[in-house]
Order: sequence, then structure tokens, then C-alpha cells
Amino acid sequence: MSESVAEQRALTREKLGRGTFDVAVVGGGILGIATAWAAARAGLRVALLERGDFAGATSSASSKLVHGGLRYLAMGDVRLVHENHVERRALGDKLAPHLVRPLPFLVPVFEDGPHSRLKLGAGVLLYSALSGFGDGTGKVVSPARARELAPGLKLAGLRGCALYYDHQMNDSRVAVMSARAAVESGAVLLNHAEVTGLREVGGRVAGVELRDRVDGTEFGVDARVVVNATGPWLDHLRRMENPKAAPSVRLSKGAHLVLRTERPWRAAVTTPIDDVRVNFAIPWEGQLLLGTTDEAYEGDPAEVRCTDADVDQILGEAALGIEADALDRDRIAYAFAGLRVLPGGPGETKNAKRETVITVGSGGMLSVAGGKWTTFRKIGGTVLARVAAQLGMPGLEKALDRAAAPLPGAAQPDSVSRVLLAAAPELPDDVAAHLATHYGTHSHEVVALAAAEPALLERVHPDGPDIWAQVVHAIGQEWACDVEDVLRRRTTVSVRGLDTPEVRARVAELLAANGAGAAVA
Repeated sequence: MSESVAEQRALTREKLGRGTFDVAVVGGGILGIATAWAAARAGLRVALLERGDFAGATSSASSKLVHGGLRYLAMGDVRLVHENHVERRALGDKLAPHLVRPLPFLVPVFEDGPHSRLKLGAGVLLYSALSGFGDGTGKVVSPARARELAPGLKLAGLRGCALYYDHQMNDSRVAVMSARAAVESGAVLLNHAEVTGLREVGGRVAGVELRDRVDGTEFGVDARVVVNATGPWLDHLRRMENPKAAPSVRLSKGAHLVLRTERPWRAAVTTPIDDVRVNFAIPWEGQLLLGTTDEAYEGDPAEVRCTDADVDQILGEAALGIEADALDRDRIAYAFAGLRVLPGGPGETKNAKRETVITVGSGGMLSVAGGKWTTFRKIGGTVLARVAAQLGMPGLEKALDRAAAPLPGAAQPDSVSRVLLAAAPELPDDVAAHLATHYGTHSHEVVALAAAEPALLERVHPDGPDIWAQVVHAIGQEWACDVEDVLRRRTTVSVRGLDTPEVRARVAELLAANGAGAAVA
């Protein structure tokens, strides 16, 4: 690394304090990142500030899907499903094929289930039609064929499975690469920077006061427009603008489990729970991802956790479609929970629309809430339109050509893996495939670090594909400042249950050696 983390952060703070930005985005989840990327590509001077890590809360606690949303079709929202399909196909086919991958899904039809074989067959056919049949035609397959794709699928009482197609991703990696895209477009980003107050000029919000949570430095950013994209903390920032601001959103908790599996799954299982909710069992990172829950949450967003009750619920609901031996508690490698930000209103959270809501506060601050991971690029353009209107530059968003904005490293992973193995034949096949599907062509940056230190090609843990070069790359190139940044969101070590005390200690040593470490109190 040519510069330490401390030096990099000092340079970034200096840039943030220089002049006035067109827009300062507060919140480094995918909505904030997408807004910063769109605004920078449109030619605006952009700052993005995040209290924790990029995608450190809601955006890294998703079901890892880039999907049309079969449940939204059941709710009658055909427009949303079609919009989602357009985005997922664009990402998977051209814009992020290294990060967004196609995956078949099975909906089991049990004798005592809530939906009939005919109804589900018609549903997945319509679902396929809304995607232009680009992935094939939804259909009903036999229990035997379904079991070949999903070896843990329960056969007792199974009458068949409706088959359809969607995509999946590693949400943390997509967020980090999107943040990198924003920087390449000219945005200035800083994580672990907490907003302590708002700057005002003539009663209008004109910037933010900040504290660097890595070393305690206090500084500020001037901006013509401030966008509040803080997710579960949205109303907290709104009350900085107006202490009397009424609550504008409500929160729904979604918990997930990651289970080790002995046999590879080649399809996900979507088990209906009732007329709206489903339970997913998704092959992900060589394991099985289960979830999700959906319940109102009113506590501190920073304290959201996957509880024992959540574990019981997820395993109990998964057991409706999955064999018991695949759901043994000893298989749990990792558990996590996040918060959906939903429009305020009555009714159960499971029935609330996953729509984006933009409001303007008394001081002119734009607050953005809700939306779906799948349409993050479109949401960025929508927020940009509102920012442009505030700046007196209406129509600025029309200059964006979203079809020509691939994420950094975009390439077919099989091709990247082949080149990696040719250039570094000492790499095991699984490591090369892992790098290709998490970095794309930027895998070469990671592997190049080992030229001076060959030991960086060694695995972080013998049971996983992550290598030490990824850790060094995360610290030097991807804003990682603490152990969780590295092991939970830049690599897959934690989600595989491989973040042993020894691994964590070694990562902490590397962070400390490069001027990073735990956030200050």
C-alpha cells in the first residue's frame, strides 16, 4: 500500500472540506451509493458520508436476490415485477455478470399447501412472460426432477414444483463495487464518518458537521443539497433538521440463517407460508441461506439481531419444504438480521409496498426511504431528478445512459477465472472461481499483491476460498477500517463461520499496521 489508511482518510477529509459540493449524500447503503454514483455521472460534485461501513446495515442483510419478486406478482403489482425484471436482466447479462448470477427457483406444491399446482404453474408462466421469457418459460416439474436440483427438498406430500428463474448476488460486494464506480465517476466517499449536526444558511440545510469515528477528527462539508439516505436512521436525521418532524417511516425486521450443506444445491426453494409470505432456501456461497422473517421493529436500529425466536421461526418455516436433516441447528454457520424501511401507515408490514418515498424537509433536505435492491440504479436516477430540481437544473438525470454503466470489473466470471489460472497456476480452482465471482477483472489487482509477498495467496482459513491478498486489498483499496469490514463485507469469511479468534487477530494486526482499527467511542 502506498499510503496508510490514516493518510488516505486525511486526504479524503481534506477534499471534503474544500469548497462547496453540489450534493452531500448521508448514508452509505445501496440507496446512498446509487444516488452518489448517478449524481457524479451526471457531472455534479458529490460527497458521500457513512456513519458505519458501506452497506454495513440494511444493505448487507438482504436475501441476496436480484429478482422480479414473485410475491409482488401475488400482490397484484405487475408494474413493479416488470420493472424489477428489466433491471435484474440488465445487471446479470451485461452490467455486473461477475456479481449477479442466474439461479432457478422451485415452488413446491404440497397436498396441504396454500396454493394449487394449476395456480402456481400459471403464476410462474406469467412471471416468465413479464421478463420476456429471457430465462426460459416457467413450468411445473416432477418431484424427482426438483429433488435433483434441490437435494434437501421434502418429498412427502409433494405433488410437483413450479420452476422459475431469478438472479442472486453477494450484496456487500455489489455495494462495494458500486461505491468504487461512484469514486471512478468523481464522487468523494468516506465511511466511519458520523454526522453530528447540520449546517444551515438562511434557514436552509447547507451541509453537515462530521466526526471521523476512526481517529476522532471533527470536520464539515458544505453542500447546496443534502440527501438523507440513512435508512433506519432516516427520522433521526430529519429531527436534526426539524426537532418537531413527525415519524415518516416504519421498520420491519428480516432475519436470515446461513447453513452448511453437504451436497451442492443447483436451485433455490421458495416455500409459500401464506398468501403473501414465503420462506427461501437459497444456495449461496456454497452454503444454504434461509429466511426471511417480517415483523414490525421499534427498537434501536443498531441493536437489531437474529434472536433464538427468529432461528426457531426460520427453521420451522423452512421445514415446511425442506427435509429435517438439512436443517439441523449444528449446521448453522452464521445468522444475521436487518431492517426494511417502509412507508409509514397502518396494516401489517408484510403487506406494505416496497416503494421508494422521497420527502423534502423544512430546511430543504431530501430524505429517501424504501425501495428494492434490484432497482438500485433506477432509484439513484429518481433521486438525482429531485436533486437536480433543487439545484435549478431540471432534466439533468435524462443525460444518464444507465445501459452504458457497468460496475467495475464487469466480465463473465468463467473467462476471468481461466485467465487467472493461466497467469497464476498455483491458485486452486475454487479460489480462482471465488475471486472471479467477487471481483471480476479486478481479481488481477488482488492476485498482483502476491508478487511481492507470495504468502498472500494462502487461504485465510483452510475451509474457505478467501485469501490473504483479499484482506490487504480490502484495507488498501476498499475502505475497510475494522475487522468486520474485512471479514463480513469485503470477504466471505464471517458468513462461512470461519472468523476464528486467530483469523480475527491477524486481520486486526494488518489493520493496525496500516493505520486503521476499531472506531473511537
